Amino acid sequence: MLRRPPEPFPELPEIQLRPIGVVRNSIKEPQPPGFDWDALVARIVIRPELEDGLLGLDTYSHLKVLFWPHLVPPEVIGSKHRLHPRDDPHNPLQGILATRSQIRFNPILVSAVPLLGVKGNELSVRGLDAVDGTPVLDIKPYFPHFDSIADAKVPAWVTGMAEPNDSAQKSDESPVRHEVSKE
Repeated sequence: MLRRPPEPFPELPEIQLRPIGVVRNSIKEPQPPGFDWDALVARIVIRPELEDGLLGLDTYSHLKVLFWPHLVPPEVIGSKHRLHPRDDPHNPLQGILATRSQIRFNPILVSAVPLLGVKGNELSVRGLDAVDGTPVLDIKPYFPHFDSIADAKVPAWVTGMAEPNDSAQKSDESPVRHEVSKE
């Protein structure tokens, strides 16, 4: 069988991001698996010059918050291409991009959370699995029509690792909590 030669991979530009805000809550250190993030109310403080970008956000019930795990040491980010999710050898070896691990190549994390309120440049949310001081990269309103996929499938090992108090998937699966979250 004839195979085409591989296409050369293009040179990609460096990307710089400036956080739009910061998480403020009572959690100052990473938490172990099973921590009840859903009970936690957090504030997301948006940079004052971006406050007008929040217009209309208060009409949504839920948000998707994209954030950066700033407590993960730089030498850990992208250090594993494959791992056992949550460092549990009972979970099958997976490529890092087939997990929700924080040590991915570009550790942009995302959580869907209920929006409790908007006041000035501050948002109040529940269940955001991020420690105090976490940089927020972006916020998007949750659109059930686009953001919910009724027939989405996951491998069997994923459904077997859900914890009893998990009501939604969060942003991480590693038991070493450099930053945030639960699965």
